[in-house]
Amino acid sequence: MKLGVITDGISRDLGHALSVMGEFGLDHAELQFIGDKEVGDLDTGERAAALELVRKHGKQVSCISRHLFAGMVMATSKAGDELHIKHMDALKRCIDMAHQFDCPLVRIMTGKKEMILWGHHGAEKWNVAHGAWDAQLPLIAPAIELARAEGITLVVETGNGTMVNSCWTGRRLIDDLNAKDALKILWDPANNCWAHETAFPDAYDTMKGGYLGHIHIKDVQVDTPKATLEVRPMGEGQLAGQFQPMADALRADGYDGVISFESVYHPGNGDFEAGFRQNIDRFKQIYG
Repeated sequence: MKLGVITDGISRDLGHALSVMGEFGLDHAELQFIGDKEVGDLDTGERAAALELVRKHGKQVSCISRHLFAGMVMATSKAGDELHIKHMDALKRCIDMAHQFDCPLVRIMTGKKEMILWGHHGAEKWNVAHGAWDAQLPLIAPAIELARAEGITLVVETGNGTMVNSCWTGRRLIDDLNAKDALKILWDPANNCWAHETAFPDAYDTMKGGYLGHIHIKDVQVDTPKATLEVRPMGEGQLAGQFQPMADALRADGYDGVISFESVYHPGNGDFEAGFRQNIDRFKQIYG
């Protein structure tokens, strides 16, 4: 399968990150932060320099990954307000960058999570955040129209603290927007652990029928009651028994997208490159 890494998980020095990728035979670079800037904020010269580095190292860019629409509050955000326009402008810059880098995907996120979106037998009166789900649809709809016009595919990440925090909610967003042609799920099974969505087979089966567009892989241990998240070495967290069945199913079903290793583990000293080096062989063994 096509393997890659989110480059700033190794280093925000793009040249160094690409060199380390080369050491391990990874071909697909996912760009999120380069230097002190998030993708979409690079000026013309910085973007040209980044593209030159990608070409020099013989890599392909799998996804332009900015935190678009993240943090927007459903109770107050409106399509066309100042914050929404800011995110849409950033999306336009990311799409321009994707075209320049011959990249097929741009990541989006969704707004700040409301915990209970639907309910029954009393919960619909006392517990549901009424209108929160529907409030995000007009925020994301213009992004879908822009993506269609630009011939780009958006991928919505199953994120921590976002309205889409599971494959189930990701699929519902796509269906509610009638957007399967332009929007896919960026599956981060470790993030989904916080929502108690089992990666395999539950989340995987939810995405069958053309909903899956991109994948992030890391391992974690969540403790929701204690509001605590620990990133762990691959195979030492709660996804340990699910990675191999996931990989086997992806192969059997002919998944042709990219699987990005998300290097957010460090061995206690803040050295994320050391965490990458500790885990990358295991990642390749399972998904390679």
